[in-house]
Amino acid sequence: MSTTETTASGVGPVEGAPVHSADNPAPLIEAPRLRTKKTPKSTRGNFEMYGWLFMRLSGVVLVVLVLGHLLIQLVLDGGVSKIGFAFVAGRWASPFWQMWDLAMLWLAMLHGANGLRTVINDYAERADTRLWLKGLLYTATVFTILLGTLVIFTFDPNIR
Repeated sequence: MSTTETTASGVGPVEGAPVHSADNPAPLIEAPRLRTKKTPKSTRGNFEMYGWLFMRLSGVVLVVLVLGHLLIQLVLDGGVSKIGFAFVAGRWASPFWQMWDLAMLWLAMLHGANGLRTVINDYAERADTRLWLKGLLYTATVFTILLGTLVIFTFDPNIR
């Protein structure tokens, strides 16, 4: 008995392929899961692909923003001891730093929410549980983004 078999066209042997005979049957491959009534239909199109791509791109941008923030705020500007109300007021007087912090806030919140959305989709088994968890997630994300944006743009250093 040969340790190789011929290709589908019968032209030549396929190296390393198992021999199929009564003594050595082919390995059993399970059939793919079938759709049931509970299985949601794929109506999202390429949303998951865009979500995956967003996670990769936002992660790279976040690394640059956060490491730049830490380097500038903590290393070049004298460390944690200098950070206070006046320090923040001085930074947020500049539109550059407002945009920097706004970009960090938005990207971090959207990146985290997208990751948690994926976890909810993977682990919440019931559709109504997924609905409530994602509703809570989206509400918290929108609330945090709006509140953070409001604080950044309406910050008043002259509070008395």
